[in-house]
Amino acid sequence: MKVDVKLLAHFSSQASALQSNAAHAVVAAGTETIRGTMWITLILLTLCFFTSQAKTISCDLVIEDCRNTDLAIWTRCYEDQIVNCRLPRGPPRPDFKHGRVNSSQKAELDIMNKYTVRVPSSALQKSRANTAEQEVLLVATLINSTLFKQTPRPSKGRAVFPQQLDRPQGEVLEENVLFVKAGLRPVKNLSEPIELRFRHNTTAINGICVFWEEPVAPNETGSWSRDGCETSKEGKEIICHCSHLSFFAVLVNPNIEVDEDNEEKLSYITYVGSALSALFAFISFFIYVGQHRQRPEKAISLHMQLTVALFCLHFGFLVCSFWVLNLKENDWVCSGLGLFLHWSLLATFTWVALEGFHLYLLLVRVFNIYVRRYLLKLSILGWGLPTLVAMICGILGVYGKYSLQVRNSNNRNSTSEICWLKRTDLVSYMTMGFLCLVVLYNSCMLLVVVFKMWGIRSGKGGYECSSDWKDMKKEKGVRLWKDCATVLGLSYVLGLPWGFAVLTYASLPGIYVFTILNSLQGLFVFLWSVALSCKSRSEKNISVRDPSTQKMTTTSF
Repeated sequence: MKVDVKLLAHFSSQASALQSNAAHAVVAAGTETIRGTMWITLILLTLCFFTSQAKTISCDLVIEDCRNTDLAIWTRCYEDQIVNCRLPRGPPRPDFKHGRVNSSQKAELDIMNKYTVRVPSSALQKSRANTAEQEVLLVATLINSTLFKQTPRPSKGRAVFPQQLDRPQGEVLEENVLFVKAGLRPVKNLSEPIELRFRHNTTAINGICVFWEEPVAPNETGSWSRDGCETSKEGKEIICHCSHLSFFAVLVNPNIEVDEDNEEKLSYITYVGSALSALFAFISFFIYVGQHRQRPEKAISLHMQLTVALFCLHFGFLVCSFWVLNLKENDWVCSGLGLFLHWSLLATFTWVALEGFHLYLLLVRVFNIYVRRYLLKLSILGWGLPTLVAMICGILGVYGKYSLQVRNSNNRNSTSEICWLKRTDLVSYMTMGFLCLVVLYNSCMLLVVVFKMWGIRSGKGGYECSSDWKDMKKEKGVRLWKDCATVLGLSYVLGLPWGFAVLTYASLPGIYVFTILNSLQGLFVFLWSVALSCKSRSEKNISVRDPSTQKMTTTSF
């Protein structure tokens, strides 16, 4: 059988072509597979990148994200996320420092040339996740203080002297809170504290260093605390040394805190002083009655009215303070006592203002000061105005139990209650404004008295009435003491010790000064009445040779 050579060659070439095509197909399929794998890998990498970017938010958005998560404890979230946040693009913010530092050396950061943070190496090493790390992340930034809201943490109890909260109160210096964070571990109980320097523009700042303490219970908010922080001052810098890392601030002009021991002492002073004032105001009234029978002067009649108002004020304060021991809810008696206390306070300051007005007529106008039915008009104003105001406030229902927060031995708030205005509102602000105006006006009147006395003594030779130098010096000293006693007595009659209320915001001794001077106002008015009585008797026994003394006798209280 013959085989066609040409036919075999044709089939051979066809087979070779098929093999070549198959080989090209395999290569093409492999290439497409590789390309597909590369695209899939690229897509997966892109997804992973964007996913990681989505989880790592910008450092500028950390506060907003944390506050949306939990408004009460957003600070805890901020501490966790700020170390893992993504730095924003563009130039770095001057109020935000975020970088790694050597843990074996002391780190120092300066923010906006106004805040300096110095972290010792011991604190940096304590913040490391493991001891093998040489560098740790250090973050320092400024946060607006309006984001830090604190509310009182009430606890039931009773304290007799109402005062400020146990938590530090005041305004944050320049409304900036300095946050400092190092590493991933919490840093506290440092043997070598960190140093924070807050620069300001004036030296007349009373500030304390505080940090933000997270709430204990879920329904509470955080608060400022001084635990672990010490405050010092150097020129226009307030220096804080703290034993931990947290959110730090300086509270300027904070309210003075009163602990339990001082609270108890101040309460005793208040109650004993008020009892003595009520007693001696009652006695002073009868002394003035006797003086008025012997010498019916208008000034003595004014003193009589003032002593009655003082007695009502101190007696009403004692009753209102102790009535709450048996207080029931919506007690109408407490509302009535609150009305009486408010009325007596307004009456006292109204008569104090009228005392200043009468002094103005005697020492400034001097001539043409006759007023028809003068005492009747003063009495209508002195008693009528407080009565009208108290009746209007009573109709509005502003009187009742008033609660204040005070500090107790457990470093928590206890409640002090008194029958008074039920809440701080427009009525209380108007009352305080009236008291301030009266004190300011009477202070001006007292200055007029001092200048008048000085002019009389120096202009008419009041200190040169003796030819003997020793007698002249002795007489000058006696008159100086008498003038000082006159000014001191008038200051109590004019109610000026109430102006010492500003000292209660400066220091604890200022609170003592204010409490002592005002709780004993009735006692000092009694001493003033005794002095006037003795002076009246001495004027009956001897004639007054000094014309200046005679002048002061006719115009004095």
